[in-house]
Parts: sequence; C-alpha cells; structure tokens
Amino acid sequence: MKIYTYTKCSSCRKATKWLKEQNLDFEEIPIRETPPSVDELRTMLEYVGDLKKLFNTSGQDYRALGMKDKLPSMSNEEAFECLAANGNLVKRPFLLAEGKGTTGFKEETWAALLKA
Repeated sequence: MKIYTYTKCSSCRKATKWLKEQNLDFEEIPIRETPPSVDELRTMLEYVGDLKKLFNTSGQDYRALGMKDKLPSMSNEEAFECLAANGNLVKRPFLLAEGKGTTGFKEETWAALLKA
C-alpha cells in the first residue's frame, strides 16, 4: 500500500497516524517531490470516478494556474500529465492499495476501504 503525503498537511498526518494505529503496513511517499505517475492517476480515477477528485482544489497552485477554468476542457490524459508534473495539484493524502484507492482522508471511508 502506498500513501502520497505532504508533511505540512494535517490530513496527511492524521491518515498516517490512523494507518499506524491500525497496524497496517504502508509506504509513505512525498507527493511534492514524487507525484503519482500517470498510470497511478489513471488507476485512481477508476476508484474515485471523478477527475476533479484527483485535484487539490483548495491549493494555491490550483488557483494560481487557473485550473478551475481549464479543467472542464482538459482531456483525462492532459489532466494526468499536469498532475504527474506537479504534486501540489494532487488531492492528498493519495492512497493506493491493491485493487482499491482513495483521495483525501475520512476515517470512515478508509476503514471501510481497507477492511474490505
């Protein structure tokens, strides 16, 4: 299981703390330095179902790059390339496990996902 995080993100810290409390093994990857790959983003889209859920819509980079206006006209592949090139644009924490994944941290969602 991989979790992409940012050290200054409180949701990321809560998520890794929760995973440790559940005694779950995971690999923590710094999202800004090593964003998810295009293949990982493509896989995550299958799990979350909405391209917008891959984006950190409240982030400074999202606003500065005008992504709100650009996103509706972007192809999935263009969006994946954009996300893979800039980890600040990716919704975090970004969790990929075998056959499942999610973005953001809601304890109930993670509990249901990882105990399934």
